[in-house]
Amino acid sequence: MDGSNRERPAFVRLAAHPLRWRLLTTLATGDHRVRELVALVGEPQNLVSYHLRLLRDGGLVTATRSSFDGRDSYYHLDLDRCADALAATGSALHPALRPGPRPEPATPSGSRISVLFVCTGNSARSPVAEALLRHRTGDRVHATSAGTRPQPHLHPDTARVLRDTFGIDIAGQRPRAVDTMRQHRFDHVITLCDKAREALPEFEHEPRRAHWSVPEPGTDHFHRTAADIDTRIRHLLPVLDTTHHEPTEA
Repeated sequence: MDGSNRERPAFVRLAAHPLRWRLLTTLATGDHRVRELVALVGEPQNLVSYHLRLLRDGGLVTATRSSFDGRDSYYHLDLDRCADALAATGSALHPALRPGPRPEPATPSGSRISVLFVCTGNSARSPVAEALLRHRTGDRVHATSAGTRPQPHLHPDTARVLRDTFGIDIAGQRPRAVDTMRQHRFDHVITLCDKAREALPEFEHEPRRAHWSVPEPGTDHFHRTAADIDTRIRHLLPVLDTTHHEPTEA
């Protein structure tokens, strides 16, 4: 699904307005009457009352009659409700932001999810992603990689960084051509360089496609590149659990 078509979560719609955000942050420190809020935020009473009503309708703010003057009310921010709304907002943005333990990636049928990583030479970025996904998921995910114009050999720093930083041995692995993979069934195809994205062929089984724009690592930047890819892999794991087989472009 195109993310631009998703409706904004209710908390975002409510809190994004500047005045409502000021009211929320003011009420976060304690309960206030309307006239106090008017003075604190420096806005007319009718405007403050209007936005307080929207916050009440959204369930973030409640009002109780004053026990001193029954004609007056105190407004209270429901922090637990805000916490739940913030958590739901994070989940709506990305599955990795869902609170609590992350589920193990698995397809609805229980078979292994298959992921193909592609860069131009299949000598650095995509084999790093393949190795790290396999390392983090074991046999639960089938990970492989290929190149649109594969090099004869892996870059020597690829094997070195994976071995020294993550304890992963890929000695003996050889770059593969993405054209040899086109008839294989993949659930996800992820490109890691901009050239590969533009040159990526169509796949027979229409996998879900995504692009990670990772710069080609220089000799002194392999550790930084591997760390960037590892972060992306960690964020990919909950996505693998929540996505299905319909094709999309991320």
